[in-house]
Formats: sequence, C-alpha cells, structure tokens
Amino acid sequence: MLHTRVGRKRLMEFYHLKFQTLVIIFATFLPNPLFCSENCNFPAIFNFGDSNSDTGGLSAAFGQAPPPNGETFFHAPAGRFSDGRLLIDFIAERLELPYLSAFLDSIGSNFSHGANFATAGSTIRPQNTTISQSGYSPISLDIQRVQFSDFVTRSQIIRKKGGFFRNLLPDEEVFSRALYTFDIGQNDLTAGYKLNLTTDQVKAYVPRVLEQFSDVIQKLYGEGGRSFWIHNTGPVGCLPYIMDRFLVTASQIDKYGCSIPYNDVSQYFNLRLKEAVSALRKKLPMAAITYVDVYCVKYSLIAHAKKLGFENPFVACCGHGGKYNYNRFAKCGSKKIVNGTEIVIAKSCINPTARINWDGTHFTESANKWIFDQIVNGSFSDPPLPLNFACNRMNI
Repeated sequence: MLHTRVGRKRLMEFYHLKFQTLVIIFATFLPNPLFCSENCNFPAIFNFGDSNSDTGGLSAAFGQAPPPNGETFFHAPAGRFSDGRLLIDFIAERLELPYLSAFLDSIGSNFSHGANFATAGSTIRPQNTTISQSGYSPISLDIQRVQFSDFVTRSQIIRKKGGFFRNLLPDEEVFSRALYTFDIGQNDLTAGYKLNLTTDQVKAYVPRVLEQFSDVIQKLYGEGGRSFWIHNTGPVGCLPYIMDRFLVTASQIDKYGCSIPYNDVSQYFNLRLKEAVSALRKKLPMAAITYVDVYCVKYSLIAHAKKLGFENPFVACCGHGGKYNYNRFAKCGSKKIVNGTEIVIAKSCINPTARINWDGTHFTESANKWIFDQIVNGSFSDPPLPLNFACNRMNI
C-alpha cells in the first residue's frame, strides 16, 4: 500500500513537471506583445497635474517654493515641492528629454520638448475658494487643458514667424506623437475633508470628478493627443499632514501605520478611475491609454520602509515640531524673527536620502526614484507596457 502511494506521488510529480515544461515551451513560442510593439521615441511630454508633478507652475504664479526645496539635486529652489526630482523628471530622463519647463514660467523656459501645465494644489474639479483660503490652486485640470489648447495654437503662429523663439517651441507634428502624462486627483479627495464632509460624502462626488477628468482626456484627444500615461492617486491616509490635521482613532490605523478611512477613499477613487479609463479606450479608438497603479507602489514603499533602507515614513524630513515633524502653520522652509534676526525654523533633515516623506505632503527624491524604478517597466501598468512603449494600443 505504501509503495502504491509513493508510486502515485512520483507519477503526479512527473506529470506536474511535464505540464510546467510544456507551459514554458508554449509561452516561449507565443508572440510577446513587446516584440510586436514599437519603441515610441516620444519627442515631447505634456504634463497635467498637481504638486506631485509641478516643476514650477505655482512658483511662477505665486512665488518660488522656498529653500531647502530643491537642495539635493538642483542645489537651489527649482519650483518643485521636494528636495529634488519628481516622478515626471525621471520620466523625462528615461525618454531622454530635457526636464519640463512650467507653462506659466516665462523665465528661461524651453518648450520644444513639451510643457508642464501642473500646479501645486490643483484639482480636477474647480474649487469654489481662493488659494489663500484653502491652499488649492485656481488652475484646475480644465484650465490646464485650456492653457494647452492655447499653447498649441499660439506656438504654431510664433513658429511660422521664425526667429529665435521658433526653436523654443514644438513642431506641429509633435503634438500627436507626444506622451500626455497625468498625476492629479489627490487634492479633490482632501478638499472634501477640509469642508468637514464624511467619507461617504466624499465618495459620492468622485464619479462627477472623474466625468470631468474624462472630458479633459477626450478634448486632448480631439486636439491630436494619442498616448496617455495616467497615474492613479496615492495612499493619502499614509501622509503625515492627513494624520496630523484630521481625527484618526487608533482603531482606524492599519498595521503599517496608515489611516484606513482615508486610504479607502483613495482606493475607491482609483477603482472608478480605472473604470473611466476602460470607458475612454472604447470611446477613443486611436488612443493608447496606460493606467499606472502608483497607489500600490507608494503603499508598498511605506509599508516596507525599513526593509528598503528608509527611516520612519511618517516623519517629514523638512518641517517643524510635532509627532510627524509637520506643522501646517510652519511648513518646510518657514522663517520667523528671533531677536531681530530672521531664521529658518522648518529645516531639512540631515540625510534626505534616507527619508520617504519630504514635507508632510510630498515625497523625497530618493522615494520618487524608488517609485519610478518600480513603474517604468510596466509591472504596475494596465496594459503592462514599459514607459517607452506607451504609444502602443493593446487589445486586452
């Protein structure tokens, strides 16, 4: 009896091994989507978003992000709310393009390889407040789209005139071959909480927000855009400023230290965003739309911070006081007068490269680089195409 059982077990192992071998052989000879796709060689990037991808828009309009912002890579303020580069900067590097100039920045800008319409504090849905009241930018996504449309028209008028400025603007054919990137939506969620709305009330307006998002994509498609790279929103419940500003009870904290209700809203937004992207693929037959799950990557980074070589992910590198080194009344770079002398009270930490959170809201350059390294090869994308293949439409 024992020999019979052993024999059966070995026979099952044999057939299992044979099946695995056949699967590997079969997969080897199946056409790989990448081999059937072309490297896109994007000539430009046009970016739309908020502070996660703003390279100087808000600074140009309302004053420069103060030092120590920019200290790690640019060694001076560079319009970014981080110590260095953002995901959009690493995207540009990978595509071998210059860093994007902010559309609103008139000083030293070169738009021949694209433009950045993002501004810190931007939302998809226009906010019924001023920036001084709420901190939200008046340049919502619909305004960014209008700016882009104006840019398309005026850039070609100026190019036809010739002269020096011709070389600072893109050729007409660039617009249909460019990559259109999006990283926006986080502020739409937090805006509701600032108005004391409940989680259910915030969820209730998400579909309307995403209708407005889809409308912008369709209008950009109508103006020639074909390749769209869309980041979902990150885990807002893991951000120090959320943990500091809003009431979170001990029972609402997950095993990694993040707020469950706020992350639940982010996940709901992302679910509906993915549905919206699927609907857009059906409406826009020539569009290649890539949905990138940055939520999963950012959450993994925070959850496994120490294993990945980072320090406490909930303590801001640049800030002033409190449990999270975050004070919304004394944000990164804030100063005050002490005995007649102006001093910086919200300083940078000694080693930003060991930190994940920069200022309570945004990520450090080292965190951004880690996140980029995870998403660039398509591992967290739908369809699962690497960045430089994102012009290829896949029927999946």
